[in-house]
Amino acid sequence: MTRSIAAIAREIRADWRPVNFAAAPYLDAMADLDAITDDYGADTGVMIVAYFLSNASSWRGETARRVKAELKSALKG
Repeated sequence: MTRSIAAIAREIRADWRPVNFAAAPYLDAMADLDAITDDYGADTGVMIVAYFLSNASSWRGETARRVKAELKSALKG
């Protein structure tokens, strides 16, 4: 992965308005992560990204497809 999770979170926030209430806490946490291997409190970056993706089904469009694919790729390692 070439971009930080925080950079991806900034792109999501710029594109997805309003952010779904269920995805918002995970997006907030992603803004504090550099890499998917970082921890956020008691949660791992992997968990944060996975939970974000599971709550981001209402985010649609070209940017959403591209960014979700990037995050899924990061989850696979």
